Amino acid sequence: MSKFYKELLMDYYKNPRNRGHIEGASISTVQYNPSCGDSVSFDLVIEDGVVKKLSFDGKGCVISQATASLCTEYFVGKHIDEILALEKEDIKDIIGMELGATRIKCALLSLVALKEGIEGFKKKSE
Repeated sequence: MSKFYKELLMDYYKNPRNRGHIEGASISTVQYNPSCGDSVSFDLVIEDGVVKKLSFDGKGCVISQATASLCTEYFVGKHIDEILALEKEDIKDIIGMELGATRIKCALLSLVALKEGIEGFKKKSE
């Protein structure tokens, strides 16, 4: 892991962006990893299929919490279908590093939570 990306993740962990809750959110979703105890929750405001606001809360390791914080900046302005199409490799690109099998689960926790929340939102909207 390069020094730059370690420093970037530590910055997002120590100085989280968009931490909190959004009153009247279109989507509220939570994901928990029982193997390590990490948890993340997201509130999203969706307008015409586009993420207008996104916040998170949670507890856990640097990777899970920093990734959640990064996601709150990265996904605003994206269409929900773009988020649903993302895969493990896309999260690696967003955080800028390769992770081992155990640590990738920490990084993917946010994507799993967001996809689950969006899929539920889409079903209700149909």
